[in-house]
Amino acid sequence: MNIQIIGTKKCNETKKAERFFKERKIPMHFRDLAEKNLSEGELQNITRKFTVEDFLDREGKHFKKRGLQYMVFNVETELLEDYELVKTPIVRNGNEVTIGYQPEVWKKWLENT
Repeated sequence: MNIQIIGTKKCNETKKAERFFKERKIPMHFRDLAEKNLSEGELQNITRKFTVEDFLDREGKHFKKRGLQYMVFNVETELLEDYELVKTPIVRNGNEVTIGYQPEVWKKWLENT
């Protein structure tokens, strides 16, 4: 397994994802979006499984703080410019990707290895 967790250190869902893999002694790589945001190529690679809309955290405080619910905007541009709009954690295992806390899916990954 080649697990990569993309999120922020202050995100509770990201912390839970890290704990899930640590408890099972699965090596992983954590990437903090606060230090390095998603690149355009990375976003396009991940969106092969999901739409760009799926990555937008419409329920988050930052989305509401910016008033985006009342605006028309390019979702991809906003995600690339403002990491706080990205729904986290994004967990990658090779070509597989999940958004948010998805332990059921991760358990299936473990069963298939």
